[in-house]
Amino acid sequence: MDNRSQEMAAWAEQQMHEEQKTKLERYRILDRYARKGQILFTGSSLMEQFPINELLMSNGMPQVIYNRGIGGFTTDDMLQHMEEMVFGTEPSRIFINIGTNDISKPEYRLETLMANYREILTRVRERLPQADIYMMAYYPVNETDKLPDTPAAAEMFANRNNENIDLANQAAERLAGEMGCHFINVNDGLTDGNGKLKEEFTIEGIHMYANAYQVILNHMKPYL
Repeated sequence: MDNRSQEMAAWAEQQMHEEQKTKLERYRILDRYARKGQILFTGSSLMEQFPINELLMSNGMPQVIYNRGIGGFTTDDMLQHMEEMVFGTEPSRIFINIGTNDISKPEYRLETLMANYREILTRVRERLPQADIYMMAYYPVNETDKLPDTPAAAEMFANRNNENIDLANQAAERLAGEMGCHFINVNDGLTDGNGKLKEEFTIEGIHMYANAYQVILNHMKPYL
């Protein structure tokens, strides 16, 4: 990577951090007005971008759901910001999707991801002992979809591939059993014949449009 590219990458990372700080402050203020004992969605961008309130209206569903996802966050980030991302709304049911950004990192280790996830669940259990916790399966990706053939695109999917996602889902399901949580596999209907995220569902192979989230919501309805 040349100097110009490094400068652009550093600038983009700084912008992302500033946006994350702003979101955290917004959540702190929003939590003052939250109705306690409702439903919480929390995690990284795949949860933040879940258009849950519009889909609730479209599906004629009356539930109150607060979304506290933050794009780019890892399990380490969530552990640093549990107040804003979990505790501030004092929820009775918590749906979590966190860890895909951990998988994306070059230094990714499944054991580290699960250790952090265990700590997240432990803290929730200690602070909100009556809350029901639902760990959502990590979604599939489509590493051949809609991205140019560049080193940056290849790096995006170096670790964040369906093999690692499947292994992480198996580990998360075991962790859910150990911690007395629910594991929800919402991926049925999201994949094509090759097990990849369907092209019509995805923006760039990872993030998804509302049609994919409608499939996911259909799986979640019994738990909401």
